[in-house]
Amino acid sequence: MPPPIPLIGIIIGTVREGHFGEEHERWIYEIASQRTNLAIELIDLREHNPPFLDGRQPAISADLKIQAAQRWADRLSPLDGVIVVIREYGHGASTELEKALHLAGQQLARKPIGFVGYGGIGSAIGQLRRIAIGLQMVPVRTAVRIGISEFNGIRQQGKTFNDYPFLAHAIIELLDNLAWWAQALKPPRETRWPATTQLSTHYCPLLQGKLAWPNNAIDEPR
Repeated sequence: MPPPIPLIGIIIGTVREGHFGEEHERWIYEIASQRTNLAIELIDLREHNPPFLDGRQPAISADLKIQAAQRWADRLSPLDGVIVVIREYGHGASTELEKALHLAGQQLARKPIGFVGYGGIGSAIGQLRRIAIGLQMVPVRTAVRIGISEFNGIRQQGKTFNDYPFLAHAIIELLDNLAWWAQALKPPRETRWPATTQLSTHYCPLLQGKLAWPNNAIDEPR
């Protein structure tokens, strides 16, 4: 009996409206959905942003925050790996993305993660690699970096991703690596660490406002 096909989630690492990451997500999905060794789902962080990610939201009860965070953990629990689409010109991961990954740490542990960065070469992917390692995830070596020339060409000059075929080659290599790791990690993970949807109690004090979130990410407008 063939092993089950790994389920991979593509996450846009921002909650801003009208961001360029949506175009990347659609492009990745078009390529990834043609594969027979991966199942792909799109995950919009904005659907889960209020009320537990954005500190600028009006004050609400801790119970509502925990319920929303639990729904986020439930959303990520079935996944066998993730691809995060992140802007590089912000010089770091968005605070919302950092919070989202940490809150689902138990659901993401021992799963592979890949990165697609756009808008130049900054430090966002490097920062996320360190965060992923701390969460016991497995960052794949290949990352797709969409430079400022390609970024401006697509966004301002009417070009498409098809005008930059090397980007498609890079995403295919990323998907190849992600598929291998997802298949390799799934059996031992499910045997030794059964899937859980329980929200990490470590972050409940953060949701209840008893501790401060780390705020070391630069959050610039898109």
